[in-house]
Amino acid sequence: MKKYNFYAGPAILPQEVFKEASQAVLDFNGMGLSILEISHRSAEFQAVMDEAYELVRELLTLPDHYEPMFLQGGASGQFGMIPMNILGDNETAGYVNTGNWAEKAIKDAKLYGNVTLLADSSDKNYSYIPKEYSIPTDLKYLHITSNNTVRGTQYHSLPDTEVKLVADMSSDIFSRPLDIKKYGVIYAGAQKNMGPAGTTLLIVDKNFLNEPVRPLPNMMNYQNHISKKSSYNTPPAFAVYVSMLTLRWVKAQGGVKAMAKKNIEKSTLLYNEIDNNELFFGTTAKEDRSQMSVTFKLQDEELTNTFLEKCAEAGCVGIKGHRSVGGFRASIYNAMELEGVKTLVDVMKDLGSKKG
Repeated sequence: MKKYNFYAGPAILPQEVFKEASQAVLDFNGMGLSILEISHRSAEFQAVMDEAYELVRELLTLPDHYEPMFLQGGASGQFGMIPMNILGDNETAGYVNTGNWAEKAIKDAKLYGNVTLLADSSDKNYSYIPKEYSIPTDLKYLHITSNNTVRGTQYHSLPDTEVKLVADMSSDIFSRPLDIKKYGVIYAGAQKNMGPAGTTLLIVDKNFLNEPVRPLPNMMNYQNHISKKSSYNTPPAFAVYVSMLTLRWVKAQGGVKAMAKKNIEKSTLLYNEIDNNELFFGTTAKEDRSQMSVTFKLQDEELTNTFLEKCAEAGCVGIKGHRSVGGFRASIYNAMELEGVKTLVDVMKDLGSKKG
């Protein structure tokens, strides 16, 4: 039976990527060596890193003064590294709290400078993206989490400000075009929409970054990673390689514009079923619904096990909602086929026809 992977992360990747990566584990580019054992200083691996850099630049149309980096520590590692490198002791950063990941970013940022909470959607269980709030013009940066995997909300328009944005894009990077000039920093754990767990993509505007605002350990200093092209120490070579293959695949599909079109089609299909099937209801404000993380619940929770069993029988795995909120969550990242969403919708229709 074909399986459709709706897990939030580590998440679905294209089958073509799995096949090429598995071959490289046995024999990378005919070297007679595995990608897991070649030197990160070798010409062969440097070619991987160079291509990954260029694909990021091409797909996101990065100007020359924006620098990609492949680091370690996940997006969670950047919660502290960003203010550590950028936020001076007497400077203030604005944060918008839209859920779990934003909360953690706020907590770490407070260790390195002043943090002002500009907006907070906890009053309605993080079911919406705050919009009506003032943004001081003297902020060092404004931090947002572009997609909330746990609660199922996503920014569909950016805050109206000249203040540079710092954005956690772990779960929607490369899913749609970006207005890159609005961002000072973009960061994303690879394991949700770009590659396997183990590397984190960081994109910084070097004009915004400047020099570190405090003494830093060498591994925490962005300038060291920029100057060494993500090889200041041994990089997470396999994770970078698989991310590079995934970016190749995105390019072959037509780039981020093509991804956006497919993602809208998939999410629209699923949300239409949620809205029209009397057994289910969505958990987020309609205008803020995520195209990546679709959250919903049953009107009658006693049907939960029945629904999950039917999903499993149809090959739909990973539907159960985050442990902190319950219900259901369908992560429909770039590599999720329309066929997978149609299969899930068919399960929902079938349950509705029998129980409605």
